Amino acid sequence: MDVSVVLAWTLNTVILMNILLACFVIFVERRDAGSTWAWVLVLFFLPILGFIIYLFLGRQLKSDNFYNLSVDEQTYYSHHIQGQLERLHNEEMDIPPAVQYKYRQLMEMNLRAPKSLIGLSNSLMILHDGHQKFDQLIADIENAQSEINIQYYIIQRDALGRRLLDRLEERAASGVKVRLLYDGVGSRSLKEKDFNVLREHGGEVHIFFPALFGPVNLRMNNRNHRKVCIIDGKIGYIGGFNVGNEYLGIDKKFGYWRDTHLRMEGDAVSLIQDRFILDWTYAGDKKHWEEESFAFASHKIRSIKPVQIVTSGPNSKTEHLKNMMIKMIMSAEHDIYIQTPYFIPDKSFMDACKMAVTSGVRMHIMIPGVPDHPFVFWASRLFLGELLQYEGVNVYLYEEGFLHAKMMTVDSEIATVGTTNLDARSFRLNFEINALVFDTHTAMTLEELFESDKQRCRVLTKKEYDRRSAGVKIKEGVSGLLSPIL
Repeated sequence: MDVSVVLAWTLNTVILMNILLACFVIFVERRDAGSTWAWVLVLFFLPILGFIIYLFLGRQLKSDNFYNLSVDEQTYYSHHIQGQLERLHNEEMDIPPAVQYKYRQLMEMNLRAPKSLIGLSNSLMILHDGHQKFDQLIADIENAQSEINIQYYIIQRDALGRRLLDRLEERAASGVKVRLLYDGVGSRSLKEKDFNVLREHGGEVHIFFPALFGPVNLRMNNRNHRKVCIIDGKIGYIGGFNVGNEYLGIDKKFGYWRDTHLRMEGDAVSLIQDRFILDWTYAGDKKHWEEESFAFASHKIRSIKPVQIVTSGPNSKTEHLKNMMIKMIMSAEHDIYIQTPYFIPDKSFMDACKMAVTSGVRMHIMIPGVPDHPFVFWASRLFLGELLQYEGVNVYLYEEGFLHAKMMTVDSEIATVGTTNLDARSFRLNFEINALVFDTHTAMTLEELFESDKQRCRVLTKKEYDRRSAGVKIKEGVSGLLSPIL
């Protein structure tokens, strides 16, 4: 066969495949306009490579009953949700009147959409340093009596990863039930042999979206980004720290690692446990465990610090965590504090920020001063530069190592801490989890940490941003075009 004929046939086939795939993206998947245009550009400007990229990074999950909840389980959740909604409306919940009056709609939205129950009585500890966090976690693991359920996006095969596994192996050997869940992409360096001893002692290990063919993972675009731990059903952890030496601030590439995690006791622990069970059973045999096989412990905490554990993911019909944060922003009257490693919001989030600051609210945003992903860094600068055109916006670039904290406070009254970055990936593509805390002391402590972090920051001013070079503008422009899929 003539070579020219083969080339022509191949080219026509590739073009046809791209057209069909573009039509699928536009008419079947029903993405938002920004994401649709980004994928169409990738497909047409990178004909063959674009198809491969889409295969790994572009496919969407089916959301209908993703966790395979039974009718009884769905009825159970609906019953408790409806009960709390009625108590909120009748002002029968033991929540301070001022908090309930100002944030009732936020609570109700979270109850209705992501089905996030309210845990009223809680005790919280804020952990913002790697050594502090892991020393406390290891101590709690060593004191575990019945059960340890632990889930991380990244577990490295290094000294900290080994230290954690050693403690889990020891507790399993002494009769404690250990369940370990990790993400197939984030923890891809882990090997089956790493868990031989843990399994020999009765520990269980599951992988969320494991690779099908060696390093090839067709679900790499949908990562389980959650980091939680539940010990004896009494203690819960949630936040931004993964497991690895870099999170202790001893990695030469990143330097000091600034992150935020919460340690909880009280009603919220069972809410974290419920979310872990869903991920655990999905990653296992897809059959739900009897609730009695997991620890749900009582507690003696009486202080009222309402907490909602809010989750979102590619299985969600709406972007719950993004909507929660937008609602928080729209509730602000004075100040909003934000710490995030990536600031790549969509138009709805940006509009909420602009409406807040034009209403007289001061917005304080802190991001890393040194990038870990260049495209993400320049896209973040693009969006922050847009906000800097408004009075009341203050931007800080953290320069003592890497800022990985995911935190927002409003009016020194409420706060959210968790795994969610302010970008399309966290809002739409990853499985994420955040704690929303309705407590003045917690919010003020987080704001005090923010103020302390400012000493390690450089201020990005409107004047400096407007004087950026042509090269920087090009980097921002290209990164901005790709922002819906970063």
